[in-house]
Amino acid sequence: MRSCFDKASGAFATVVGALGSDDWERPALGQWSVRDLVGHTSRALSTVEAYLGDRPRPSGDHPVPGVIDDPTVYWLAARSSLADPDAVARRGREAGAALGADPAAAVASLAARVTALVAQTSDEAVVASPVGPMTLSAYLPTRIFELTVHSLDLARATGTEVPAALAEPIGASLLMAARMAQDRPDSGHLLLALTGRGPIPAGFSVV
Repeated sequence: MRSCFDKASGAFATVVGALGSDDWERPALGQWSVRDLVGHTSRALSTVEAYLGDRPRPSGDHPVPGVIDDPTVYWLAARSSLADPDAVARRGREAGAALGADPAAAVASLAARVTALVAQTSDEAVVASPVGPMTLSAYLPTRIFELTVHSLDLARATGTEVPAALAEPIGASLLMAARMAQDRPDSGHLLLALTGRGPIPAGFSVV
């Protein structure tokens, strides 16, 4: 999982590094410009750094209670409690602005710093996520998913080549998407589409 996270982080930095000066204000996704989307995606890295720095500590020899160890639990909780689209859009714009005059350099520095932090942190370290304490090993797949999907969004919006390093994160993200979809009553639509039996219905999403 760490290797996959490293590849997703590096691929995101590569896509951002390939953007030209005229790309940043182009429309990218919904109401976001390219800069906004880069800012939003950078939060998949900065939250790891922030949540590890503010992680809950066990008391004595007792573990932190109620630790989530399944990434799909995060998505289900986030879908119901963190999905205010206006708030998400605002945070993306703010994060994009915070990248400063050289956003590509800021993203490259952030990716290097966070992958180094993850490399020296135990899988069982507890992350103070917004849906509750999680193990790092459970939180990282959610970050891989975000980095991968939005790297593809950026590449599509700007005509940038998808880095070869994104192949493994794409595979991991497909598995995550399938797990997120499996309990939906309409999940059969996804299976039929993936096996060439018809299009996915308009508006279908696992997130």
